[in-house]
Amino acid sequence: MTWFKRIGLFLAVNILVMVTISLILNVLGVKPYLTPYGLDYQSLMIFCLVWGMGGAFISLALSRVMAKWMMGVQIISPDTRDSDQRELLQMVHVLARAAHLPAMPQVGIYESPEVNAFATGPTKSRSLVAVSSGLLQRMKHAEVNGVLAHEVAHIANGDMVTMTLIQGVVNAFVMFLARVIAFALTMAGRKDSEESHGTPFTYYAVQMVLEIVFMILGSMVVAKFSRYREFRADAGGARLAGREHMIQALKSLKKTFESVDPTAQPAIAALKISSRPGGIMKLFSTHPPLEERIQRLARMVSV
Repeated sequence: MTWFKRIGLFLAVNILVMVTISLILNVLGVKPYLTPYGLDYQSLMIFCLVWGMGGAFISLALSRVMAKWMMGVQIISPDTRDSDQRELLQMVHVLARAAHLPAMPQVGIYESPEVNAFATGPTKSRSLVAVSSGLLQRMKHAEVNGVLAHEVAHIANGDMVTMTLIQGVVNAFVMFLARVIAFALTMAGRKDSEESHGTPFTYYAVQMVLEIVFMILGSMVVAKFSRYREFRADAGGARLAGREHMIQALKSLKKTFESVDPTAQPAIAALKISSRPGGIMKLFSTHPPLEERIQRLARMVSV
């Protein structure tokens, strides 16, 4: 039943994105970019920019709600009487004040055996910090504080908006280049100007293949930026909670990460604390290796 719910939410969000962007294009009066005379590059650029950036920012706007629904995050009430929940809430609030956030993030817990935490939300004033039950069970107080500091640093650094902008730009470039190159290849493959049978099908087939190839390459660029932001969040977490707490958290995560089956509760890849890539898949990893993160923190002169 949970999977049906997730599939339903996924389809609903995508339909919302498609309808919203289609309305925006109509309001802007964007004409079809593929004309009998060739490509209208101005219309194509606007089309790709609206679809690329629009889809990314709609996803960002819904990120907090979607995280709650898809991950089953239970928000902790400020009036909770549960001592463990109060302690978790207090830790996040202390870190948020130290990071000078304009508003306290929502704090939530979701059931999962994996050791994981994430921060999301459209703005610094509308953010969410969530931790798995597995993390709370396996980590000590100081280690949990280090993990929370890392997530609060993500919010303070504006990483959600930054990564959305990068993803939007990559999406726009992928769409634009795929359409331009597909059109050029299709036209070059025609025997003469009178032969047009099959051209639309060929064009869209080539476009789809190129979009897949360019999106794979683009995901490497996005992953590279994401790894850089993770190092910054580690440094920010060290300033908020102390370098030793941050290092302890990463070392504890390293010990437990390999022993937990991530398929027990599949998390959204971009939300995970870390990942375990190997070989060429390192280029697609959104998080640097834990060993490298620990080494970088250990080399910090002062925090």
